Amino acid sequence: MERRAALGELCWPQLSDRSVTLLVPLGATEQHGPHLPLDTDTRIASVVATRAADLLADDPAHDTDGAPAPLVLAAPALNYGASGEHEGFPGTISLGHEALHLLLLEYGRSACRWADRLVFVNGHGGNATSLVSAVGRLRYEGRDVAWFPCATRGGDAHAGITETSVLLHFSPDDVSLSAAEAGNVAPIATLLEPMRAGGVAAVSANGVLGDPSGATAEHGAELTDTLVTTLADAVRTWTVDGQGWLR
Repeated sequence: MERRAALGELCWPQLSDRSVTLLVPLGATEQHGPHLPLDTDTRIASVVATRAADLLADDPAHDTDGAPAPLVLAAPALNYGASGEHEGFPGTISLGHEALHLLLLEYGRSACRWADRLVFVNGHGGNATSLVSAVGRLRYEGRDVAWFPCATRGGDAHAGITETSVLLHFSPDDVSLSAAEAGNVAPIATLLEPMRAGGVAAVSANGVLGDPSGATAEHGAELTDTLVTTLADAVRTWTVDGQGWLR
């Protein structure tokens, strides 16, 4: 059986004359309250992309003529995004939407010279505007590109029980539970107007939108598994909507 590998571990001849689907984790470097690391979104996107690639590697080969089986690979992560709403807190580094749009556009143009399909696996909701615009342009240019959000139905907005549970699942040593505290727990829709004016700091002094109380590694494992299987299923069926979202 061929050894599974991430893109960064391969040599170019291993990709020659292969059908490749590339899963590209896209995250952010931004505050995640007093208890979660700044690269939380990147970690989540990377784990989801890597585990989905491994899951898809277990699929039986679809060819019958002796041709090499298609490859699904996780790429090295893109660690920065559009995080201007978090710039009221030290540690946040935001590229902004214009720069992120151009980054995604040139990344897709370059990767699609040899990859058949590409999915940006997004860990930060603030990147969505850039993703829709860049993926839309890439698809208009004839490239088979899509994006997938690491979003949990019913989850809280930022650094609450959802993200804290997920990090407890696969990065427990980097979660400072003794520093965890609730932030603003109001519905996100009611916070949008003051956040547009003053960012997250205007509505939450500690940067948390939600409540991490009760977070567990077990809950995080369930949430992560759901994201992984949802992404893997979406890659198998490959249905892309008008916003470039891989459904």
